[in-house]
Amino acid sequence: MNRAGRGGTGEPAALVGRDTEAGLLHGLLGRLRTGRPALVEVHGPPGIGRSALLDHAAALAHGAGVRVAAVRATAEEAGLPHGVAGRLLARLPAHPAPTGTPPPGTAGPGTGRTDGARPRRTADLCAEVLEAARGGPLLLVVDDVQWADPRSLRALRSLARRLTGVPVMLLTSRNSAVPATADERIDACALAGEDAVAHHALTLGPLSDGAVGEFLRETWRAPVDAAFLADAVRHAEGSPALMRSIVGRYVRHGWTPGTAPEGRLEESAAEAVRERTVRTLALLPDELLGVLRAVAVAGPDCTPGLIDALAGPRALGTSRALALLRGTGLLAPGPRPALRTAAAARAVLADLGSEHREELHARAADWAHRAALPDRALARMLLDARRIGATWAVEALRREAEECRATGRPDRAARLLERALREPVPPALRIRLLTDLSAAVLPTGPEAASRHLYRALQTPGDGSAADTVADAETGRALLRAAELLVARGDVDTPRPRIARAADAARPGSAERSGLRALHWITEYSRPDPADGAEPLLPDPCPPERSAEAAVAAWRTAQRGRNIDRARRLARTALAPQVRAHVPLTVQAAAAHALVLTGDTAEARRALDEVLVRAERSDARAVAGLALLVTCLAELRAGRDSAAAEALDRCEGIMPGRCWHPLMAPGPLALRALLHLRRGDRTAAERALATELPPGAEGGLPWAYLLYARGRVALAGGTREQAFADLLECGRQLLARQAVNPAVLPWRSAAARAREPGDPVAAALLAEERRRALLWGSPAAMAAALGEGAAATGAGGTPAPGRERPVSWQYRQALVALGTAPSSGHLTVDSLLGSDRGAAAAPRPAAPALPYPSRPASRPGSASGSGSASRSVSGAGPLSPSRFPSLPPAPPGSVRPPAGAGAPGRTAVGTGQLTRAEQRVAALAAGGLGNRAVAEELAVTPRTVELHLTKVYRKLGIRGRPQLAAALRRTAGGAPGA
Repeated sequence: MNRAGRGGTGEPAALVGRDTEAGLLHGLLGRLRTGRPALVEVHGPPGIGRSALLDHAAALAHGAGVRVAAVRATAEEAGLPHGVAGRLLARLPAHPAPTGTPPPGTAGPGTGRTDGARPRRTADLCAEVLEAARGGPLLLVVDDVQWADPRSLRALRSLARRLTGVPVMLLTSRNSAVPATADERIDACALAGEDAVAHHALTLGPLSDGAVGEFLRETWRAPVDAAFLADAVRHAEGSPALMRSIVGRYVRHGWTPGTAPEGRLEESAAEAVRERTVRTLALLPDELLGVLRAVAVAGPDCTPGLIDALAGPRALGTSRALALLRGTGLLAPGPRPALRTAAAARAVLADLGSEHREELHARAADWAHRAALPDRALARMLLDARRIGATWAVEALRREAEECRATGRPDRAARLLERALREPVPPALRIRLLTDLSAAVLPTGPEAASRHLYRALQTPGDGSAADTVADAETGRALLRAAELLVARGDVDTPRPRIARAADAARPGSAERSGLRALHWITEYSRPDPADGAEPLLPDPCPPERSAEAAVAAWRTAQRGRNIDRARRLARTALAPQVRAHVPLTVQAAAAHALVLTGDTAEARRALDEVLVRAERSDARAVAGLALLVTCLAELRAGRDSAAAEALDRCEGIMPGRCWHPLMAPGPLALRALLHLRRGDRTAAERALATELPPGAEGGLPWAYLLYARGRVALAGGTREQAFADLLECGRQLLARQAVNPAVLPWRSAAARAREPGDPVAAALLAEERRRALLWGSPAAMAAALGEGAAATGAGGTPAPGRERPVSWQYRQALVALGTAPSSGHLTVDSLLGSDRGAAAAPRPAAPALPYPSRPASRPGSASGSGSASRSVSGAGPLSPSRFPSLPPAPPGSVRPPAGAGAPGRTAVGTGQLTRAEQRVAALAAGGLGNRAVAEELAVTPRTVELHLTKVYRKLGIRGRPQLAAALRRTAGGAPGA
């Protein structure tokens, strides 16, 4: 690397980082003027600065009055006899030249004679040189001597043996990538003394960090940043040629180390490598170019056998071809042939058509497979290959993708799986590939992950999975794809696809049971689930239907009825002998059911097992779901630290961006409730202020967020906002028939947002106590009664703890308390300790629970919460035209909760109307059309039509005009009924 002299003094250029070599050459030239000959060989790889050092020596010689004849050998004339020797003879000076002035015809390295002299015969090289040396010291320079033809090389070797006593210095350079053989070495005469001819071999190494820094400082005349210097050293790899190219690009664009955009240094280095490769490729013959392309395709796994398979027959042997290519500087040093950089490999293959490139990679992959190369090599070749059509290609790509995911390279794993999907594969393998691809892209592209799973639930033929579940393997693959969607919270789009897959699955199989269970979860996650969708299971449940038992337990617990059956079904699904056949997402639902029954220790053990299996199978969404349920269990058990730890682990495995929008509110709600439990209301408000993705409203997690918002608002003293949020939370839960207060005690929280003695608060508390009694969980009843009921009453029966059963005395006391108006002095303890059972006699039922007129839209939205607040807490009752209420039912018309009928179903006329049907019927009787009713209840118009059809049939009427009278008549209240 040359550096111009300062101030334009004309001094010889100095070399950066080559001070030792330059000093040696300067001393040899000084002794040459005294008549002492020298023989110097410069070795180094391409781009290391060999030519620059020779040019520097020639410039020093001219300045010292030494005549110079310089040539450079090239690969094109390697087969031309006497090519180098003839050009060197043509450059020999005809007579001495004045000191300091280049002689005519030898103005500098690489110039020819201009005096019109007749070219001499190359066979007389020695004689001509010796005669020319009589006129004064002579420097002969031959660059890239490895390209010299054999006859010229023989002449140079002959001249070197005759240098004794002749004032001639022979300076040659050789590419170290092409070492000289015994017949190519240029040595002095062995019979001459050691001091007769000064013989030196200079090996140039990479530039030091200090030399690179000096060059950069001299370029910009200012110190450079340490980080830029480190990057420059790394990208230039100590090569002066690359360093000159990089700096030259900076200078051309007017960049400096401090002003260049980010990434320009790396871009400049890649461009320098590419330009150098392209220039070299233009000089290579076809045979060498074919070998170089084979090396580029094979990459770091290249072997001579692979080169022979790809490059085909040729005149040059593989060893000789590789030696010549190493001489170009394109190949990296090492035992295996390989290009220096990926940019160089791309440049080598750039001029090939896409089909030719794919064919080369396919042939390389086929050879690598037969040679039993590792999956890493196979996968790298298959990435750019055409379709192979063989099973081994898909399996190799999939195994390497698993390795990449295990080592933290999801992007490469995704590329490998996408390539595998280009191959023709059976349906089961295709589904597994799409499932693995979804898991690979989930951390960076959650929407893309869902799309891959949607594709897994389809077939190319009819767009459904119905025709692909003929075998158990395909069923298991579909089950896993559906499970990952549901675990992430994506329950709307895949619902019909999961239903079709379940219908097409083999009857009686575990896969069918699992798919049906997942479909029921998606069905229950939306408002107003279809009637009759709950699985009808025999008791005891058969093992092949254990997955359905899990969802039945979860649904039973949400509805708050028959706690013994919910517990029994959940344990059936979590039994060790059937657990392997139950999807992990469904097991998490069964564990949630156990949390609601109060069996938190048992639920935690099941969730730990789910978590271990989910992490082992790289099911991030399932692991995150298990940790969310674990957080709920720990919160219910009062273990706030364990709950926070579970939530932290969940956020590490499944950050908020990875959840489906419907699931996103859940972790935020739990985080806010944790902060509130610790007394940090500010942190809870900050958690709730997190922006949610579009479409986050409407799911079950949205109810949890509304509950957390209401609790935080209640803690902050904003009662109206708290009441509106908590009522909307209740509306969301009731729309899904999740009436159990163990799910969320929203009624008691909403009651605390009302003034003491408020009848709405009394109704809320009475309803929560009644529901807690119906469910029978000690924890739910303790929460319904408050802190006073959880303590031991003096002289009475102790209140049930979280692990103790409920006594019949406690149940009777709770019945009395739940049906009595709310008062400050009446508690379960006073009832248990009183001798006057008549004092606790049931009183008339409390007013029905009002609902907000519109659902809340988003956190902080004034529209939803405001309307709820005005409709419930405003001055005056609800508008009868908007919320027509049914009169109280006559005695005997309400079925007891402990009976065989479904809770929440009321006997009306000759048929039973569900609560959903009652709501639809009341709004329709008040004059609202189907679309208005659907908007009011946040359901589809089709759902309204189905409910009204059932109402007409049960009431024995023909249409809407008779609806209001039928409702009054069956209730037995209005005059004229």
